[in-house]
Amino acid sequence: MNWGMFEGLLNGVNKYSTAFGRIWLSLVFIFRLLVYVVAAERVWSDDDKDFDCNTRQPGCTNVCYDHFFPVSHIRLWALQLILVTCPSLLVIMHVAYREAKEQRRRAAGGDNCRCIYPNPGKKRGGLWWTYLLSLIFKAGVDMVFLYIFYRFYRNYTLPRLVKCELPPCPNVVDCFIARPTEKTIFTLFMVVTTCVCVTLSLVEAAYLIGKR
Repeated sequence: MNWGMFEGLLNGVNKYSTAFGRIWLSLVFIFRLLVYVVAAERVWSDDDKDFDCNTRQPGCTNVCYDHFFPVSHIRLWALQLILVTCPSLLVIMHVAYREAKEQRRRAAGGDNCRCIYPNPGKKRGGLWWTYLLSLIFKAGVDMVFLYIFYRFYRNYTLPRLVKCELPPCPNVVDCFIARPTEKTIFTLFMVVTTCVCVTLSLVEAAYLIGKR
């Protein structure tokens, strides 16, 4: 990963964000992205290999694992992080569009040309709507994923033992999840940070509307 480019991207997002947006970005980068890359990805690296069932029936373990883990936590979190960071990039692209348009006008009309966007990063007009919609989209994505996690994994917890009776299992078999306590702790941590990010996005949206 090109950390220099990523740092520049973060600086660009910070430059056009409010104070709430900077706090949100810090939470996403430190408490979600870094935790995902450094720790969570390793915790779930062995979930399919160490999912043991007390049977030797071919295919039974695979079927039970697919039933209890329809989508991996790691893949869901990766998709969630991608979707919640994309709206911030749209804000940067909107500002870049304004700057490019202003440069074209100056090139065509000279220095005496009237400026359409004296401050391209100021949240007015279309950029205000882009920023507001990005906040609503980010909060909506996080809430949708909270619901998805709740539907797939009740109460966001993982049991130590699950019972499976799906074909081709010969009878009711016991299956054991690898490191369920550690995975539950990471899941709850990600859920809490997601709830904080949702709250910050909604507070920032209310702040923008009230300020306008």
